[in-house]
Order: sequence, then structure tokens, then C-alpha cells
Amino acid sequence: MRRGSWKIRIFIGIAIVAFALIQRCNNKEENPYTGRVQNINMTSEQEIAIGLQSAPEMAQQYGGLYPDERLQSLVDFVGNKLVDNSIARETPYKYDFHLLADDQTINAFALPGGQIFITYALFSKLNEAQLAGVLGHEIGHVIGRHSAERIADSNFWQTVTMGATVGADAGGIVSSIGQNTLLKNGRGDELESDELGVWFMINSGYEPNEMIEVMKILKAAAGPNRVPEFQSSHPDPENRIDKIKDAMMADVRIGRHTEFIEKAVILRETAGLKSD
Repeated sequence: MRRGSWKIRIFIGIAIVAFALIQRCNNKEENPYTGRVQNINMTSEQEIAIGLQSAPEMAQQYGGLYPDERLQSLVDFVGNKLVDNSIARETPYKYDFHLLADDQTINAFALPGGQIFITYALFSKLNEAQLAGVLGHEIGHVIGRHSAERIADSNFWQTVTMGATVGADAGGIVSSIGQNTLLKNGRGDELESDELGVWFMINSGYEPNEMIEVMKILKAAAGPNRVPEFQSSHPDPENRIDKIKDAMMADVRIGRHTEFIEKAVILRETAGLKSD
């Protein structure tokens, strides 16, 4: 490679990385519901639109909706009760709860903007309080804007990787660092949502100890060959149980935003989860 071309590549690579860093700094904003500073590059309206657009395809992947209006009504009742008794009701998001027909896959998840799903395989193992724990956890993902944050983080690392590839053929190393960072952040999202879910349960009159039972159900479902925590985007259920106990010991009764945010920050720091 000619020396001049090499210098140009380095310059272009540095410029790409600098652009990514500047854009990331400009995307910083404080989540008004958790008090955590996040890297977000979309509005709540865009989150809602993404969720609504993706919901039918996600349902189809799990065999569609479960064909029993009575059970769907129970999911709606518990989900709406959690929203109505928490700060979720003050957010701009549109919460919809979907019971999926899949009776083999134990799963629950939330799309950006408030679309929340639970498979019948998981639903069938839960009592009402445990169902509240699962749905509260997923509401926590929505309020925490975790999907939007991971999208922004992924875009950032993709741009940095491109700059490293152009400038120094080091894209593979940077990509590996980015993947490990995203995994770590994903585990932090799960712990934050567990804390939020416990608080939502308390405020809705559910026994928060049932969240621990949910973790035991998930651990049993994972079986003895569970992927080690450092390789998984989800923390080990045993570690999640410890953090859930911390949240219950705080005995949080969510009221004013300031009180909620202060206690959220304290618990995150206790759990070793720092804001960006």
C-alpha cells in the first residue's frame, strides 16, 4: 500500500470514529422515569411506531395469539393493573398485552413502546402474582427504554467498527469489544427491569416474593446445561434473586418521581450498575 493511501485511510478512520463519539454525546438524555442517563437516538413516538409495526410478525413467530379470550382477559387485567398503579401510566407509551399460542417455548418479551408478550408455555406455569412479576418486568423494559438504548448502542459500535476497519484493519477487535459491552449492558437491563417489576408488584398489591418463584421457574426451565452468565445476555437466575431481595428490602412504595428516581439510583449503585 502506498504511504499516502495509508495516511488517508487512517484519517478517514479517525473521522468516522470521531463522528460516532460526537453523535453519541449528542444523544445523551436522562430518562425521566428512572433517572438514568442513556444513549437514545429516537423519540418515544418512534418507539411506539416500531413496536406496533413489529407486533404482528412477532406474534406470528410464536404461533399467533392464544385462542382463549378468558385467559387473554386475565393477562390484560393484570397488565393494566400494574400500569394503573405505577409511573407507567404517566409515560407516553401504549401498553398492550398479548398471550401467545406457543405452548413449548417459555418466554416473555417487550417491544419498544409498550407491546408486551408472554407465551402460553410460561403463562401456564404461573399464578396471578407470578404473572404480575413477569409482566411488571416487561413493563420495566419499556419504561427503561432498553430496546431504544440497545439500538443506539449497536449503531454506535457498528460505526466505530467501520472506522477501525478503514483506519487500521482492527474492526474484528473493536467488534468483539462492542459485543461484550452490549452483553454486559443487556444483563444490566434485566436487573433494572427486575427491580422495577418488584416495585410495580408492591404498588399493585401483589406479594413481591412471587418474583423469586418466577426466577426458580426460569432456572428449572433452562435445565442443567444453561449457558454461563458471562456468555448470556441474561443474568443467572440466582444472581437475579439476590438483586430482587435487595429491591424488596428497600420496600419501595413508588409515589413522587423524585423519590422513585433517588431510590432507583441507590439500588442501581448497590447492584454495581452505573449510569452512562
